[in-house]
Amino acid sequence: MYEHRTKPLMARGLYVARVARSAALAAGLIAASLAIGVVGYHAIGRLPWIDALQNASMILGGMGPVDRLGTDAGKLFASAYALFSGFALLTGVAVLLAPMLHRFMHRFHLEAAKSEN
Repeated sequence: MYEHRTKPLMARGLYVARVARSAALAAGLIAASLAIGVVGYHAIGRLPWIDALQNASMILGGMGPVDRLGTDAGKLFASAYALFSGFALLTGVAVLLAPMLHRFMHRFHLEAAKSEN
């Protein structure tokens, strides 16, 4: 049968550092996505800064737009930003959960290997 060596779980401190790094990366991705939306709604949609922030936040959070845009360029931006936001949010969640799922799978693999012996 196939035999291989498994590495032990990494130390809890290193794991916590990995989770913190992933959380910081996910937060940076979401912050950058929010900034793109705010600037786009302000510059292209011609909304005041606070309304641009509100619209970008609502779209990024999956709630939907608040203000009605009057220009075609604004509507095109809003459409593109909505699609981008869906991918950005899913990517952020994946980056955040990746180290936790990796540790879970590693622990499961170690227990399965132990039960085979």
